[in-house]
Amino acid sequence: MFYRSLAAAALLAPAWAAPAGPVPAPAMLKARQSDAAGPVPTPYGPAGSSGSLRGPESLLGYNPSNPVDVDTSIDIPPADFELAPGQTADKDLGLYLDLSTVKNPQPIRGGSGKVPTDPGPRNTPMDRQNSDLFAPPGTDAGDVPNAKWPLALSHNRHGLNGAGFARQQSVRELPISTAMAGVDMRLEPNAYRELHWHKANEWSLLLKGSARLTAVNENGESFVDDLQEGDVWYFPAGIPHAIQAMESGVEFLLVFDDGSFSEDNTFLVSELFERNPTSVLAKDLRVDTTAFDNIPEGELYIFEGTPAPKNISESNVTGPAGSIPPSGTYSYHWSQQPAYEVPGGNVKILDPLTFPVAKNFAAALFTVKPGAMRELHWHTTSDEWNYIISGQGRLTVFVAPESSRTFDFRAGDVGYVPVPDAHYLENTGTEDLVYLEVLQAGVYNDISVAQWLGLTPKQVVKDHLGFSEDTLNRLPQVKPFILPGHKNLTDTNYKEESE
Repeated sequence: MFYRSLAAAALLAPAWAAPAGPVPAPAMLKARQSDAAGPVPTPYGPAGSSGSLRGPESLLGYNPSNPVDVDTSIDIPPADFELAPGQTADKDLGLYLDLSTVKNPQPIRGGSGKVPTDPGPRNTPMDRQNSDLFAPPGTDAGDVPNAKWPLALSHNRHGLNGAGFARQQSVRELPISTAMAGVDMRLEPNAYRELHWHKANEWSLLLKGSARLTAVNENGESFVDDLQEGDVWYFPAGIPHAIQAMESGVEFLLVFDDGSFSEDNTFLVSELFERNPTSVLAKDLRVDTTAFDNIPEGELYIFEGTPAPKNISESNVTGPAGSIPPSGTYSYHWSQQPAYEVPGGNVKILDPLTFPVAKNFAAALFTVKPGAMRELHWHTTSDEWNYIISGQGRLTVFVAPESSRTFDFRAGDVGYVPVPDAHYLENTGTEDLVYLEVLQAGVYNDISVAQWLGLTPKQVVKDHLGFSEDTLNRLPQVKPFILPGHKNLTDTNYKEESE
């Protein structure tokens, strides 16, 4: 309905919007709007309102009666900020800058030329956590897609009655992660992730606590197992399964082989029964329709349960087809695998060579000591999805032909590096950096830059990079995986440490 006059509109307006005096005629309003002497008064408004929603025409373009302040500096005086150790060093050294405690951190790298400062507006806590984006190394160049997503920024979906939660990362949060997606899920003691199945293959690492898993495959073979922190499970797409927390509760990381995967699109047993006619369900299970009087309304998702029997054999249901044989089992007790120790840390690898059912999932669990780094490398057949379990670190992604960008990571962050981009991960904290690498590959693989050069004729390397004879002799012929370093990240004399 259109009002034929402002007077008619005033009669129908609510009491709070009624004008205080006579309603201005349209001609009077037009005159006010073109009045260059000041702002246009608001004809109506709530009690206590003042001023105008729009300004006068005199503010359009150049007007000598509207002077502009061009003399006030926005630079921050040196007394109002502090520099972190290494911040004035050669920017191409790319030292890690710890901005966590310095006063009013600034995006400064190197000590020559004009020093830029940032007067704001700013999210200073984010600047402190992401110093390599805020004050990037001089070697960073070009345009590199974002390679980091903090799960702390993901929506946290809670289960029923506080029984747990889940938050996820996919291409919606990190567009570069086209091949894999991840979910962090927590179950309270005895709670379930309800019986369900997925379109995508599911690989999982237990982060804390313990859980009991059950599943059935296409052959009618059953599976049940108890897993603890550090253990892994894998369920192929379409295999129905359930997860129940033991008395300790459980938190686990899920990785799916589809970047567009959504935890919210899982096939749930509660919805399966609610979305089919009860007459059909009764015929299917050979029962009366009253058997379904108490099925839940809506999905259960994560919900409270009764404690699982302490003796796992009481949870074992075996039909004529028997149990799933060890060669096809859905669990691997990775927590009991000894780590491969190297100077600077250790690594454990799990791929289909030792966990056959996970046909295209290869993973490595790295522990990197303070100051050390996961060596510069790339993967030959798969993107890398990684997750920081504890500690902090930084990663530079090199993209052909001449781009690179450095990202800082903390516990709970997801990283993603497309194949075959070169990268490393350096521990920038004071505690061990523990993180997971996941590949879509039949065998865990990588190319070590140091080993590549060490197995290339010295003359070829020298002609390319101008290395001295001493440097050429130090190149390894065995893959280091992790390289040690000083806890003081401004000390760059690694030669002494290797002798």
